[in-house]
Order: sequence, then C-alpha cells, then structure tokens
Amino acid sequence: MVKERYFYYLFMINALINIVNFVPRGLINSSFGGAMMAIVIAIPLGVLMTFLFIKGMNKFPSQSLPAVFNAHFPKAISATALLLYASLWFTAGLITLISFVEVTLRYVSVDVEPTMIMLLFLAVVCLCMRINSESLLYGLEVLLCINFPLIVYILLKAILHPYFSWDAVADIFTHSIALPSYRDIATATFIFSGYINMAVFNQVFKPLQLKYLWLIGVLGALILLTTFLIPIGFLGTINVYRHVYPWFSTADALRTQNFIIERVLFIFYFSYLTLSLNSAIIHWHVALNLIKGAFTSRNKKETRSKSDWWIMGIFSAISLFVQTINQFKLDQLGLMFLSVRLCGEAALILSVFIAYRRSRRKTA
Repeated sequence: MVKERYFYYLFMINALINIVNFVPRGLINSSFGGAMMAIVIAIPLGVLMTFLFIKGMNKFPSQSLPAVFNAHFPKAISATALLLYASLWFTAGLITLISFVEVTLRYVSVDVEPTMIMLLFLAVVCLCMRINSESLLYGLEVLLCINFPLIVYILLKAILHPYFSWDAVADIFTHSIALPSYRDIATATFIFSGYINMAVFNQVFKPLQLKYLWLIGVLGALILLTTFLIPIGFLGTINVYRHVYPWFSTADALRTQNFIIERVLFIFYFSYLTLSLNSAIIHWHVALNLIKGAFTSRNKKETRSKSDWWIMGIFSAISLFVQTINQFKLDQLGLMFLSVRLCGEAALILSVFIAYRRSRRKTA
C-alpha cells in the first residue's frame, strides 16, 4: 500500500501536462467569450467530481474498477463499459504523445521524420506501461520533485519579464461575466481529471481520507489561470491566436543567464518531455488494465501476459495512423475528446455508486 500523497501526484501530473495538449488552445479560443467564467465553474466542479469518485472507490477498498464492475454488473455490461473507458484513457495518452511529436518537430528537431520520433516515444511508453502500479507512483514522485521547481522558475521568469503585458491580462478579465459554453467548461475541467486514474491505482491505496482536498481546488485554480493568462500576457490578446502551442512559443522567447543553456525553451522542453511521457505511461497503464479486466472472468482468473503485447501493438498501430491526420482535424478531435470525456467521467462516478448499491443489496 502507498501513502495518500501519491494521489495528489496523480492530480499534479495531469494538471501540469495540460499545458502541452489542447486546454490552452481551447480556452484561448474563448478568451473574449466564456473562458474566465468556465474556469470559475470548473474549479468547484472538478473538486466535487474528485470528492465523489474517491468517496465511491473508498467503498471498495484496494479494488480496481474492473474488479468492481465484474463483481456487480452483468458480464456484457461490465466488459462494454470497461472497453469504452479504456478507449478514453488511451485517447488521453495518445493526445499527449501526438502533441509532443508536433512540439518536437516545430521547436527542436525540424528535419527528423515524425514517424521516427513517434516510434521512440512509443518504445518508452509501451515498455514502461507494463510496470506495476506502485513502481509507477514511486517514479512519478521522483519526476515531479525534479521538474516542479524548474516549472515554477519558468512561470516566474515569464510573469516578471518586462515584455509581459498586464494590460492584456486585465482586458481578458473585463470579459469575465460572459457565459461559457459546455465545451469551455469541459476544456477547463480536464486538469482535474487525474483522480480518474484511481480506477486502477485504487488497488494500491488504503481508503483515502482526503484531508487536503481543498489543496486540489487551490492548485487547480492557480494552474488554470497561469495556463490561460501567461501566454496572453506575453504574446498579446490577438497575436496569441496565431500560435498552435502558445506555451512553447512563450518559452521560446525567454532567455536566462542562470543555467548552462541560455534558451529557456530547451529547459522547458526536456522538463515537459519527461512529464508527457510519464503522463502517457500512466494513462496507457490504466487503459491496459481496463482492457485486461474486460476479458477477465469473475473468478479473477488472470489473463496471459502475452495479451499485453497484443494490446501494445494495437495501441502503437493506432498511434502511427492518427499521427498522419493534419493539424486542423487533430485540434478538432482533441477538443471533441475533452467534451466527451466530461460526460464519461460523470457516467463513471454514477456507475461506481450504482455498483455500491448493488453490492449492499447482495449483502442485505
């Protein structure tokens, strides 16, 4: 069993990595619309969903979602639900990988074949996602301890830069009362989705007490505001629309004399490279276990380890195919995923409580 602090690490890795994916782009597209109000709504909504899901999983101590579903739902329903949720987790990891391949091509290695970069990332992710859940959490702790100070340094470097425009930030705040769309709220709540990984990692935790749940709200608010406002303050309210990855464009414009490497972009890139790969490993580790759980019988007979390689092969083939989609369609798919994910998370929380109700009926 691992300690409660590892749950907060799962939240942090998901929250920090949103800078790379479609969250900043989705919010910036609505910067003169409902983006600010979406952030205000997303904070209590994200904390509430975290509380409800952990409360539900605490009813099944040291059990994963496949064990809960297989025990309390008909096999056909259980297997279908697990496969659907596995596809969401797989997509979350896939978005991170494809985004980082794009970032590598745009800002670091222009002449390298994208397929070669994707194959290298897939080799790391596929080999590591089979590691047991406890070891992944220990590795995550080390990674966050190394990278978190660097990220804070870069954030402060951007905010304190003389070119940072507080007038641009103030201009965005004047649109705070605009009503958000469902897509804006779904985009803003993605940074809180780290709790969903407990669907599998719950098996290595004791029932969580969540003494510091308020910390998730505070950190979530800070991360959302910095994710959204720093690129606007540095690039401008209009110019920021021209950048596909506004955070990397911001880092590319910064310089430092405190490191061996002058360009902040390289520090930012390698910091987020390790975080992105770790995030994809965790997402695919969850997806792998959900798929295996969908084909596991109620007597908990374990599937053969050979199935891991088949699943890894399918994941890799889909990744290489999706990578060929152009940037415009990829952005649309990413924003669509963020919208579908919010409904999927709500359905997952509800299904856990239905499973608990069915378990009580059996024992009554």
